[in-house]
Amino acid sequence: MTNALNRWAGGGSALAALLVVTALSAAAQQTSLDLDPAHTSVKFSLGDVLHTVHGAFQLKRGALQFEPSSGRISGEIVVDAKSGDSGSGMRDRKMHKEVLESERYPEISFRPDRVEGAVATQGKSSVKVHGMFRIHGVDREITVPAEVEMSADHWTAAVHFTVPYEKWGMKNPSTLFLRVNDSVEIDLAGAGTVVQSSAAAPASAQ
Repeated sequence: MTNALNRWAGGGSALAALLVVTALSAAAQQTSLDLDPAHTSVKFSLGDVLHTVHGAFQLKRGALQFEPSSGRISGEIVVDAKSGDSGSGMRDRKMHKEVLESERYPEISFRPDRVEGAVATQGKSSVKVHGMFRIHGVDREITVPAEVEMSADHWTAAVHFTVPYEKWGMKNPSTLFLRVNDSVEIDLAGAGTVVQSSAAAPASAQ
């Protein structure tokens, strides 16, 4: 009877160890999400008393590493600030020189650190992404809603948020005869490839 219990206990320990190793392995799974500039758009809209101005920026680069089990995410999405184009040369020169100061601050970036909510491995998910948004040379902590769709080798995401640029220290380009809003709406629609990978197993689990 004692030998049987010992064998059971030994088997139980082995099973527990196997479960721990399996859990550690699952936790180490990472998903690499690369953004394709050709299929990614960054649009902005700014209202004034007469109409709404629409424009766009160009993505410079974007790559993220996501750990689904913990919600941790890292990497960076970088936009070319000097590419901002609203279709009016005079208006855009004013935007770049007086508001964005894009010669001095040529990049706008977002560095996410966590995803709030579960991301399905297949299909659509609604989540929130927290991280640091850098514009005009200053980092701002933000949380943005995101609509994400995943497949085995492809992903898309749609993000909408507001940048209160005047509150964040940038100049409001309003004039005596034309008043514009003190915040701008941003819409990012991204698409790219998915690569599943595993981090190196911890030494204690080998």
